[in-house]
Amino acid sequence: MTDPTSDASALPLFYRDPQPLSSAAHSEWRLRDGDVGFAADTAYAPIVVGELAAASAAYPVLFSGETAQPIVVLGLEQANLFVVDGRWDVSAYVPAYVRRYPFGFIATVNPEGFALAIDAGSYRIVRAGEEGAPLFEDGKPSELTRQALSFCDAFQGEASATLAFGQALKAQDLLIDRRADATLKDGRKLGLDGFQIVDVERFNALPDDVVVDWHRKGWLAMVHFHLASLDRFRNLLDRMSAPSANVAAAPSNDTAAAPAQSHSPSPKTKSAKA
Repeated sequence: MTDPTSDASALPLFYRDPQPLSSAAHSEWRLRDGDVGFAADTAYAPIVVGELAAASAAYPVLFSGETAQPIVVLGLEQANLFVVDGRWDVSAYVPAYVRRYPFGFIATVNPEGFALAIDAGSYRIVRAGEEGAPLFEDGKPSELTRQALSFCDAFQGEASATLAFGQALKAQDLLIDRRADATLKDGRKLGLDGFQIVDVERFNALPDDVVVDWHRKGWLAMVHFHLASLDRFRNLLDRMSAPSANVAAAPSNDTAAAPAQSHSPSPKTKSAKA
């Protein structure tokens, strides 16, 4: 899998051994049921513009990397405050990037530009036996694999739209560097940097023709959702103070592939004793 903003040798978030699916190499492979425990130690996840409205209701939405990739902040330390015992908080939106795992897409030289892939390092992979759902049947993609491919194909446009949105924010010079600092009740001091937000004054001063264009594209609403989401930092602090009281576990969502690109560089979290 590839990420245009990262080193070519870097792997996308969560993935340890992504491989393009083929009947020759994976004819006997199956996929067992699983949870979202793989996301328990991440403090962020990438999203696409189609998710921004839903995601902004639960998380701060920031921008990261050279492409201004939208990300949701899941914690102020290297931990996901929305995952408990492998289950995602039932009250919060689960990013599509998380739901699609262990499937994804990988860049290729074929005309389509990408191919369905699976993380061979996932504990859900069964290489032999009858446990789980097959990836191939009679040498052809199974229903599970066809659904995964369909998701990747359908949401390729979302990835392109997300890139276009980020480019527009940068072209209008709306993004500014910011950091967040907080002190918890137990005295720990936390810091989050390496991210950008939209500058409100610059946003309000956009030329009329840009405003009209962005309104038609839905980008004005995306910016407003982003700005409103910054209030969710308080929710993260509340969860860190009493995580068990704020999280209700939900069954994992086994949607195969979904509208998300490979990850962008993450914000940096820091913690220290006071």
